[in-house]
Amino acid sequence: MRSAEWSLTDLYAQLGQALGPSGWWPADSKYEILVGAVLVQNTNWANVDRSLANLRETTGFAPDQLAALTQADWVPLIRPSGFYQNKSRALVGLFAWLAHWDFDLAFIGGFPPATLRAQLLALRGIGQETADAARLFVFDQPTFVADAYARRLFGFLGRPYATYQALAKVTQAVAGWSLHDAQEFHGLIDNFGKTVKTPADFAASPLAGGRLTPLRAPLA
Repeated sequence: MRSAEWSLTDLYAQLGQALGPSGWWPADSKYEILVGAVLVQNTNWANVDRSLANLRETTGFAPDQLAALTQADWVPLIRPSGFYQNKSRALVGLFAWLAHWDFDLAFIGGFPPATLRAQLLALRGIGQETADAARLFVFDQPTFVADAYARRLFGFLGRPYATYQALAKVTQAVAGWSLHDAQEFHGLIDNFGKTVKTPADFAASPLAGGRLTPLRAPLA
């Protein structure tokens, strides 16, 4: 393998050397992470922060208090995040689901990964990115989050993937990593993507000149 050709583990190492620890995810509790993962859909983190501050003041992110909120209660609290009607419905359904399992995050995290992912995707307003972020940061299941930052980076590295599913299919090896490394990989990719947005940005970045080796999905 030439030095400029990287596997997933090589890319993780290169990002770590370039950026240092990611400090991801910014939250005080897993319930705050879970709410943030829903609220960040189609908006920026500054808007999410305003909503999280409202919820922190009113509920302290106590799960029983969050589950007790009606959709009408959620709307004014999360209004800064936009799409508040859809997001409030999603959060009501999500916390009703959590209440069914007595808010036992460790127990839920013990579900087989495919089972947990399917249950999350069955909830209204929970898409693939949100489900995988929740599995990774809330339910402690190592996985790869094939978000827009990741797809853009992989494109810069010569391996473009047009859809979430396409990139997720060839990065399943991350499910075998340690939880810390899987979480850190995601944090590093997103931190890199916040500033490296164009081919010119990438050409000036510490990763310039690198290319990913072919990534193949596991055999079914």
